[in-house]
Amino acid sequence: MNPDQPIRVLSVDDHPLLREGIATLINDQPDMQLVASASTGKEGILRHREHKPDVTLMDLRLPDFSGIDVMIAIRAEFPEARIVLLTMFAGDIDIQRALEARAQGYLPKNMPPEQMFEAIRRVHSGKKRVPPEVAARLAEHVGDEPLTNRELDVLRHAFGGNRNRDIAARLFISEETVKGHIKHIMEKLGASDRTHAIAIAARRRFIRL
Repeated sequence: MNPDQPIRVLSVDDHPLLREGIATLINDQPDMQLVASASTGKEGILRHREHKPDVTLMDLRLPDFSGIDVMIAIRAEFPEARIVLLTMFAGDIDIQRALEARAQGYLPKNMPPEQMFEAIRRVHSGKKRVPPEVAARLAEHVGDEPLTNRELDVLRHAFGGNRNRDIAARLFISEETVKGHIKHIMEKLGASDRTHAIAIAARRRFIRL
């Protein structure tokens, strides 16, 4: 790492205005330079391979892949790649998945520009950057019993408006088994009823709106 060289940044985001805004902000910093931008996960992988940036700003939700999957693909080729995930909607499950996939930073898109600059510099220096409010959201659920894959399947079908009978038919299980899964989901999420469980799951990003 040469302190005399600007931090070379790649921006991967499917919103043109956000990409242009990030480009302007970064290029206005004396110690940073935007070397490339991309609008899809596939293009982001290609641009990273081409430019080998110091830090990549990666949108969590891209039109073709999730930002986490793109990050994993980049890391498979470039293990030392330093990546900060950006998101408009931060549920604790998204945060957990990002950190488990070894993201060095996780930032909400409504952050002040100074937070983004600080995150880029911190990650470039080999450290991690997770804002206190994001870490607090994750800490709220430390120790929670996780939902099983089958419970997540049931939850997704319930979110789609399916009745217990329909869910049972789709998953090839009995209606009583579905009822048992719904009961366990409500207990784990601290929900008062089925609708409340779906609302909590959507907010925490167990399921996608």
